[in-house]
Amino acid sequence: MTRLILVRHGEAEGNIIRRFHGHTDSHLTPNGHLQAQKLAERLSKEHIDVLYSSDLSRAFQTAKYISEQKGLIIRVVKGLREINGGEWEDVPWADLPHRWPEAYHHWENKPYLLQMPNGESMVEFQNRVVKEIIKIIKDNKKKDICVVTHGTVIKALLCYFYGKPLEEFTDIQWHDNASITIVNIKDDNYTVVIEGDNAHLGELSTLAKQDW
Repeated sequence: MTRLILVRHGEAEGNIIRRFHGHTDSHLTPNGHLQAQKLAERLSKEHIDVLYSSDLSRAFQTAKYISEQKGLIIRVVKGLREINGGEWEDVPWADLPHRWPEAYHHWENKPYLLQMPNGESMVEFQNRVVKEIIKIIKDNKKKDICVVTHGTVIKALLCYFYGKPLEEFTDIQWHDNASITIVNIKDDNYTVVIEGDNAHLGELSTLAKQDW
């Protein structure tokens, strides 16, 4: 059996200043660094053979804490990046529904129809991340794999692992920064055993403080 540990990066600047950061390369906040430390402590109890990360700073900085805890090199993969927001990049969230009402409506309600202006569609994005994760799984059969990536990436992958069409993307929850999702893989069958575990964060949780 192969085991996949998906980790969302720690709290990043875009999460706090409320600007759309897909490919925008923001960094962890001070709280995000504390979350990453707690995450690494939590993962000290898990066996991990290989460690992968998106190349964006917020994911790589999170992976460094795991790397130091487990003594593993970080394999950086650009294909694990967040969705490319195109013209949405670094725009305040509050401006999005006014400047791109149709695209924002699709983001909120019908992501399977979403085409980021001069960026990725949700279909293109899911195809990219699924292709990347399948390659990682095939390259590491019967190993325990840790992948540090992004919130929308994890949602798109969970949609795939559950066998749901993108039309049901909104049924998948958003999970906390520095949360853990674990998937067992056997004979191309995916079993999600832990989804969005953030118990290790306590009062450091970003999700608990959000009022939107």
